[in-house]
Amino acid sequence: MDYLKAFLVGGILCAIGQIFIDKTKLTPARILVGYVVSGVILTAIGIYKPLVKFAGAGATVPLTGFGYALAMGVEKAIQKDGFLGILTGGLTATAGGIAAAIFFAIVMTLIFKSGDKE
Repeated sequence: MDYLKAFLVGGILCAIGQIFIDKTKLTPARILVGYVVSGVILTAIGIYKPLVKFAGAGATVPLTGFGYALAMGVEKAIQKDGFLGILTGGLTATAGGIAAAIFFAIVMTLIFKSGDKE
């Protein structure tokens, strides 16, 4: 049942993004940034945490989950370090994901030759 919940919630989040790509003039980059920001906002107002508890990876893997991780990292760091946690918490909480993204981007640039789409 956990897999089904994760699939449905993750699929709905991805379908919403696809609708934005197809039906609006927003660029994919703006949609992705919107997803991260909406994850932060939904976490701040208390809506996203119950969704994460319900759907697990279906809510944490999409980019809204990255926003959730940023917000939760800031929240924990503020409790621990006070005002300084605002600046350090998000990066500390997401450092593993950021490092993995950079590492795999470098690996892919070494494996594949980049060029024009022509």
